[in-house]
Amino acid sequence: MYTHRVQYYETDQMGIVHHSNYIRWFEEARIDWMRHCGISYREMEKQGIIVPVLGVEATYRQMVHFDDLVDIKVTAAKYNGIILEFCYEIYHQKDGKLCTTGKSRHCFLNKEAKPVSLKKENAVLHQKILTFIGKDVQDPDKKQDS
Repeated sequence: MYTHRVQYYETDQMGIVHHSNYIRWFEEARIDWMRHCGISYREMEKQGIIVPVLGVEATYRQMVHFDDLVDIKVTAAKYNGIILEFCYEIYHQKDGKLCTTGKSRHCFLNKEAKPVSLKKENAVLHQKILTFIGKDVQDPDKKQDS
């Protein structure tokens, strides 16, 4: 679970988080999830693999305001070696209420923008993703509630 504190600049004139920020939070949480799985965007890029977004969607259920703490649950939902889909759930930390859900779809490409099958081209990365499909990865340094 990834925690984010809402910054003032992320709110709009009505005092609520502007809808575009949720997409940024999805990215923050996704990269954090990957890091905890031992997957590094930086290392993938050094190896010539890029991971563009194919699509993203969000459903807003409840408002979030400045200085709220939200917990973002990320799971890798679907993976076929070339395309990876993530699901997101954003909860108010103070009451645990679900405020936003979303999905993002990504593909693996080489630097020439040609699809890359990790099954064939990067077995280590492929196996790491398979290991964590369907799991919300917890930060080992973060204390869990008992």
